[in-house]
Amino acid sequence: MVTLTELQSSSVKMGEHSRRTSISAGLHQSVLYVRVARWTPQLSKRHVTSRLEFAKRHLKDSTMRETRFSGLIEFFSLNAKRHVWRKPGTIPTAKHGGGSIMLWRHFSVAGTGRPVRIEEKLNGAKYRGILDENLQSVQDFRLGLRFTFQQYNDPKHTAKTTQEWLWDKSLKVLEWPSQSPDLNPIEHLWRDLKIAVQRCSPSNLTELERICGEEWENLSKYRCAKLVASYSRRLEAVIVAKGTSTKY
Repeated sequence: MVTLTELQSSSVKMGEHSRRTSISAGLHQSVLYVRVARWTPQLSKRHVTSRLEFAKRHLKDSTMRETRFSGLIEFFSLNAKRHVWRKPGTIPTAKHGGGSIMLWRHFSVAGTGRPVRIEEKLNGAKYRGILDENLQSVQDFRLGLRFTFQQYNDPKHTAKTTQEWLWDKSLKVLEWPSQSPDLNPIEHLWRDLKIAVQRCSPSNLTELERICGEEWENLSKYRCAKLVASYSRRLEAVIVAKGTSTKY
């Protein structure tokens, strides 16, 4: 994961003084091409097994159109892409890095929900407060109380107090396999949001937060509905991949 400039600097330190064009030609001769780094989960055997079992168990669910997907995103850079040199068909795996602002978002087949910025460290109590303010306001989604709520397996989500809160509110929660961002359609909305924000080139955190809110609300209901409709195909892809990572 180095740029041509970095490779050239290394060659200078070694006394070779190679030109960028020579370095690029050498890389291509070794069947290495520049690509934007793709983030994929690091899957253990346990993760693979649970993902496959989950996909088989939920493939024929009839309630996915009433599922409300949620997630956290960290804006760690306004230019979050990282270029790598790799051979065709190979994908480096890595975890996401740190962040400058953190956002909680949710959406359903009916569109995007109210955006929330996490100002301080998010703990269980603050997370339940976010859910209390947002999940009980169902009029904007027009799903009534029949929707299923999806969240990741963060300790704040799976804590006993959070589970009891969800139970008290009579909210149906979708079980979720660890390390499975490819199953959550909201990851594609995150990408849409990042692209839209980068186009606006915010210059400070206040402007970044404002643009994030505006662009999130501008995401089309058609796009949301299409992503929810892709959920069954994601499950099918996991089954085909025998629990390993998919193209999503």
